[in-house]
Amino acid sequence: MIRIIPRLDIKGPNVVKGVNLEGMRVVGRPELFAPHYYDEGADELLFMDTVASLYGRNTLDEIVHRTAERMFVPLTVSGGIRSVQDIRGVLRAGADKVAMNTAAIANPRLVAEGAEHFGSQCIVLSIEARRLPDGRYECLTDGGRERTGKDAIEWAEEAAGLGAGEILATSVDNEGTGRGFDLELTRLISERVGVPVIASGGAGCAEHVRDVVLIGKADAVCIASILHYGCLEAMENVAYAEEGNTDFLKRKIPVSSRSAHNRRGIQPVRLAELKQNLADWGIEVRRTERDAA
Repeated sequence: MIRIIPRLDIKGPNVVKGVNLEGMRVVGRPELFAPHYYDEGADELLFMDTVASLYGRNTLDEIVHRTAERMFVPLTVSGGIRSVQDIRGVLRAGADKVAMNTAAIANPRLVAEGAEHFGSQCIVLSIEARRLPDGRYECLTDGGRERTGKDAIEWAEEAAGLGAGEILATSVDNEGTGRGFDLELTRLISERVGVPVIASGGAGCAEHVRDVVLIGKADAVCIASILHYGCLEAMENVAYAEEGNTDFLKRKIPVSSRSAHNRRGIQPVRLAELKQNLADWGIEVRRTERDAA
């Protein structure tokens, strides 16, 4: 059964979105997005602190706490997790899982220690990968800023052996572009590990989600842009933030092929509609009373 996981990239108090993990601009507040996705039947939510590793801290505890109090859906938190104590703090705030990238590469034992203390089901290995000219995939850290020389497929297999319960595989090349997922990256990891693989980076339409499930063999799909634009259209009142470029939010976002978003390949879709599309294509999805609401 495939899970659909909206991804909320967060900088300070705002949800942001960029391309290739760069050029982040504000799209709204998490307290507006999270309830919308919960009501539409999100299977889980992912909160990603986009600058936590850069500044060496995690700032999502309060956002996670407020969300966990109001919504009964699994929450995964990523960014700035550097120790067992950090994992404990995020879980106490209300998260169900933590996703680790930079610290796990620097100290692979952290994956094993996290699984030992809290169970593998709480530990997600986050891989931000870029395809090299020779066809291999290299792991990046610090929000896609730093090269590591580490092979992404081998690292996924190693981390699963250390106790990671899931692998979140993000294609930095495709992220935010709307060109579709890197099907090969997802498939290669799925074929090498014995744990669920979450595909991330590149969804531009419902068909891309279908393809990464059927061809990429993903067990779950993490999505931002195609859901965010549809979410914004559904909101009657958006609390605009002072930080960042929010001018593009001050007009109704068009869905015609002439819109700026569609020129980039983004075709907005509502989460409930996406689930129905997948079901029509013969893909089993989780259905809840919230989906039918």
